[in-house]
This record gives sequence, C-alpha cells and structure tokens, in this order.
Amino acid sequence: MAIVGISCFYHDSAAAIISEKGEILAAAQEERFTRLKHDSRFPSSALEYCLKIAEENREEITAYVYYEKPIRVFMRLLETYFRTAPRGFSSFYPAIQSWTKEKIFTKDNLVNYIKVVDDQFKEDMLYMSEHHLSHACSAFYPSPYYESAILCMDAVGEWATTSAWIGKGRSIKPLWEINFPDSLGMLYSAFTYYCGFKVNSGEYKLMGLAPYGEPKYKNIIMEKIIKVKEDGSFKLNMKYFKYDRGLRMISNQFIKLFKQPPRLPEEKISTFYIDIASSIQSALEEIVLKIAKHLKKISQQDNLCLSGGVALNCVSNSKLLDESGFKQIWIQPASGDAGSALGAAFAYLHLEGKVNREISATDKMKSAYLGPEFTRDQIKTYLDNLDITSTEYDDDEICRLTSDDLVNGKIIAWFQGRMEYGPRSLGNRAILGDARISDMQKVMNIRIKNRESFRPFAPIILNGFQKEYYDVTHELPYMLFTRYLNNKFLVNSEKLENHALGTDKVDQIRSVVPAVTHVDNSSRVQTISKERNPLLFKLMSEFYKTTNCPILINTSFNVRGEPVVCTPGDAISCFVRADIDVLVLGSFRIEKNDLPAKIKDNILTPILIND
Repeated sequence: MAIVGISCFYHDSAAAIISEKGEILAAAQEERFTRLKHDSRFPSSALEYCLKIAEENREEITAYVYYEKPIRVFMRLLETYFRTAPRGFSSFYPAIQSWTKEKIFTKDNLVNYIKVVDDQFKEDMLYMSEHHLSHACSAFYPSPYYESAILCMDAVGEWATTSAWIGKGRSIKPLWEINFPDSLGMLYSAFTYYCGFKVNSGEYKLMGLAPYGEPKYKNIIMEKIIKVKEDGSFKLNMKYFKYDRGLRMISNQFIKLFKQPPRLPEEKISTFYIDIASSIQSALEEIVLKIAKHLKKISQQDNLCLSGGVALNCVSNSKLLDESGFKQIWIQPASGDAGSALGAAFAYLHLEGKVNREISATDKMKSAYLGPEFTRDQIKTYLDNLDITSTEYDDDEICRLTSDDLVNGKIIAWFQGRMEYGPRSLGNRAILGDARISDMQKVMNIRIKNRESFRPFAPIILNGFQKEYYDVTHELPYMLFTRYLNNKFLVNSEKLENHALGTDKVDQIRSVVPAVTHVDNSSRVQTISKERNPLLFKLMSEFYKTTNCPILINTSFNVRGEPVVCTPGDAISCFVRADIDVLVLGSFRIEKNDLPAKIKDNILTPILIND
C-alpha cells in the first residue's frame, strides 16, 4: 500500500510517494521534467515517475493527498479584497476571474488530471490536507526525533503564515499561528522585489547579497514596518505594502520611507540596495530567533524541526542553531511548497491512517536522493544514438581522473544516481570545482552559471573534517546552515579593511579555499559521508590524497533560468551550452571535443524516463 502527495497550482509543483511503513519511495518537482523553472502546473510527469517507482516496488496506491484546502484559500482572498475595497480592484478582478473559471474547481481538476496518469484512480481516493499542516508533517515525520517542537514559516497558506506545533510519535498538535497579511515570507519577498530580484525565486540572492553591506536601515524596518513583541509575535504596517490589495509587493509609502525607487532587475547594485539587503536579513534573523526562543520556552523541547520557505534561509537557521536554546535542529531539505507534497502524504499516513511511526537514526529523507536515476545501459544507448564519443571507467578510475581534472583547474559536470528533491544540489546533479583556485567563484558565476558575480558557492567537505574547518561536530548533509571558517584557514585578514566596497569585495582573497568563503568568512556547508554518497566520497577522498584539501565547490548542474538537470539528455544539453570542461555521466567521461558538431549546434530532446 502506498500514498501519493501532490502540490501544485501556485509554484514548485511536485509529487511524492511513501509506503504504508513511512518509507519515502520517490519525490520530484515537475520543473525537472518540463524544464520550466518553478513550474506550477499539475505535476503529471512527476506523478508518472512516482507511479513507475510504485509499480517497481509492487505498491498499490490507496490515497492521493493534496497539500492544501483550495476553498479556504479562496475565502482568504475574498475576505482580504473586501477588507481593502475599493482599493485593489486591479488585482481583484483577474484573480476572481481565475478562481471562478478554474481554481475554485481545483478538486474536480485534480480528479481529471490524476485519471489521465493513473487509470486505477477513483475519486474517493483523493483527500485534502492543510497548507501548514503539510509543512509541519514534512518537517517532523522524516526527522530523526521521536518528539520535537515544529516551526513553519512561509508567505501564506490558507490563512497561516507562521505556525508552531508539537510532534510526538505519530501525533502532531498545533500550538499557535500568525495569519495573513502578517507574514515573514511576504516581508522578505517585498525587500527581494525592492532590491530588483524576482519574488519566489530571488530571495536567496538577497540573502547572499546581505553580507556585503551594513544593516543601516534595520532600525527603520523594526520601528516603522514591523512591530515585534518579545515572544516573537509580529504585525506588519500594511500601509507600506500592496501584496494584499494590488499587483505590486510594496506601496508608494514604502518607497518614500527609504527615499529610493525599486532597483531595476539588471541595474548595477548600488551600496544602498546592498545595505537594504543587509538590514532586512538582520531583521529577519532577530525576529525568527525571538519566535524560536519563545517556542523553546513554551514547548520545553530539546529538538526543533523547521519547514516553509523561510526555513531555506540558512543564515537565519544558523542563528537558531547557535542561540535558540534547542539542542538539535532538523530542517526539511525541500522546505518550500514542493516538500509539502511529501508532508501531505505523511499527514494522511499518520493522522488518518493511525500508522505507527518508524524513526531513523539519521533521518528518512535518503539524503534527498529521491528522484529519477538512469542505468549504465540507458546512458550508453543514449550516447550511442547521438554519436557521442565517450570512455567508460570503473569507479576507482573515474574518481582518479576526475580528481586530476579538478586539480588542473577544470570544471566538472557530475551526473550520478538519483536526482535530488528540493532546491539544493547535494552531489548527484552537481557542477564541481577546486575551491582553492582564487578566481574560481567569479569564473563559475560568469562563465558557467551566467549570474551575478557576488553570488557565493557552497563547499562540500568530507565528513570528519568539518570540526577542523568549521568547528562543527555533526553532519550537515543538506546545505541548510552557514558556518564560519576557522581562523587558521583565513589569509590577509588584517589587510581586508575597506579598500573595496560593496560587491567589489568578491575579488578579495580571504582564505585558503577562497572560492567557497563568503565575504563575511561564512560558508553554506554540506558534509559528504561514505554512507550517504559513496561515489562522491570516493572522488573527494582521491582529491584529498592529492591536495591535502577535503573541500570542493558544489553548485547545481544547470544554467541561469533553468531547473537542475534531470536526465542524461538535460545533462548533455547543459554541457553543450555551458562552458564546462568535462561531463561525468555515470561511468562515462566526456570532454567537449568528444561532442559531434551536430550536437553542439542543436538543443537536445531530453531522454524520457521510460526509455
């Protein structure tokens, strides 16, 4: 017996499937199949993949669970528009049209979409969860804790924007919630928009930009824009926002307050916007820390689980790890709405099915390697059909050759095993580089990723070395916390004063691993163990033997504006268009010169999952 969870129709559609024992069999975002970033449509391809895995495991689907209740979302929209009328008609009219024509019939639409993919589906198999319940379940049930406090923070669900829960065994009970329009997710997104980045996808850019500036405007934010009590509860001053009544995130009052217009997306980033980014990041950290400290006090729990889009802010997460009072923190690696598909399935399993919960000593996410994988024969057939010359190696050889390539300054596209679930590349769909090379961050940002040069890259480090380099004793497998590089690995620290301003600081050499050391000497650390990823561990061990450095750059295998690659076809296509030196596709090694001219001149059709 198995349960399918689905999230869709807002952004980051996904499907996930779990067994009746709570094992996660598969999970994937729709964008990886359709190649449309943040695809919000019904996840037909992701669901088809999940059903394929169910068939392989001889699992019968007993329930489908949608991640929220659409009618409650509709009621929130109506109440919000009536409260703000007559303002907001410009957004009210198209929204109502969309709802009356389609969204209000979400359940019927889901039934019709599922029937196309699953001919065994019956309407009484479809259930609805709640948005923040799905988040909470995605955080708690896969965690390694028998009991825990749970904190969910995002833009908005049906009504809740921030909620706290207690999980124990298979039960989850709500403690409190803060409702729309008061929202930390919306607050951060408003500043994301103001600084010229795209809402719902550019928030991580704002976080990466923040350390280049000073929080000069934090007091204005805390005094004018948001009021926060000692228990962390908060209220936004809505005169500075328009997301509840218009087509923009911020109002004219917001612009008057800061005396600068919103930055245009491709405009040079001035010191003002850098300081704005620093200010809102600092404000967010302070608010979230207050919430967590109060939750620790009232829950009396040692463990904390996090989910929701705000839980992807790894700098804020690190404040909680250091200062909240919780002894252990576990964060759902797919904390956004995509992960709610998994949470919805778990909600049904444990709250409706009353199934006993089995707990893993690490966690149940399988290192987030839950997406499609491809056999050696599938990859070989695909390469042969495209007349691509390649050489096959065993694991030892491929790791030795790739290590040599990295030492020689080459940039490697690394495609192995099952695709990651969630926004982070965790070592199976990755672009790798030597973190010791001084200009590698800039080269990879501009030459490969075609993105802003200030954007930091994350280090992957061999498990066992994180104490020496980052003063961390436990594993950090999901790249969800920042840690500061220990002083003995820093260089030129006394000379790096203020001779460089703003994002020009990216050119400063700060450490022995400059490509993964951010401007404030922090890094978004991921540990790699032999148990979690044997092949990548072998590669990094080979690199360490040669260089005495246990760290590599790891960034997602994609270019700007595209999702992470899913199939060998996606990998070849990205390899053709990006300035990457070598592609390691399973056991096959391919250099640019191995590609025939016809491949270089055309965009490839992705390989199908069933091929």
